[in-house]
Amino acid sequence: MTPTGILVPLGILEVKQKQLNIVYGNSFETSDFIVDGLEHWWRYRKRHYDNITLLQIDLDNGPEIESYRTQFIKRMVEFSDTIQLPIEFVYYPPYHSKYNPVEHCWGVLESHWSGALLTEWDVVLKWTRSMCWGGLAPNVYRLADEYHRGVKLTKQEMRYYEERLVRTPDIGRWSLKIQPHRRG
Repeated sequence: MTPTGILVPLGILEVKQKQLNIVYGNSFETSDFIVDGLEHWWRYRKRHYDNITLLQIDLDNGPEIESYRTQFIKRMVEFSDTIQLPIEFVYYPPYHSKYNPVEHCWGVLESHWSGALLTEWDVVLKWTRSMCWGGLAPNVYRLADEYHRGVKLTKQEMRYYEERLVRTPDIGRWSLKIQPHRRG
């Protein structure tokens, strides 16, 4: 097989609503791609969350979203400031992906594709939109930006962002909260 391009999926599962959202990128899975995907999702779904006072995000243990990953933290602090909501990260422990509901979605999607030749973006889009999770079709988005690996902050640059984090005692690596700077 000779691929003509790359599609990298990002899954965002709204657990209570059983709404799966899949964001595709066309380069690499990076911190910037993940945060851009979350920002894109938020633009389209925030109206469903008018009354929330905190955005809690359960995360797997991927290297691009690790709680000490400088570019990820920088971008998420900026996202919190933009949406004016605290954001809390709760990480699944290593090797516990079986408890992460979004991981189950990937198995359903793979079974649904069942050997289909995903040769064009339109084919991927059609197959993704025709699957069901919890009785609902997923929302499918695509980001056209190109993402580069290796983007990181210096320790000095990171100090500002680290000061914005509230890490849970004893498990600070696995649970943290970002408080937005209030506008005004």
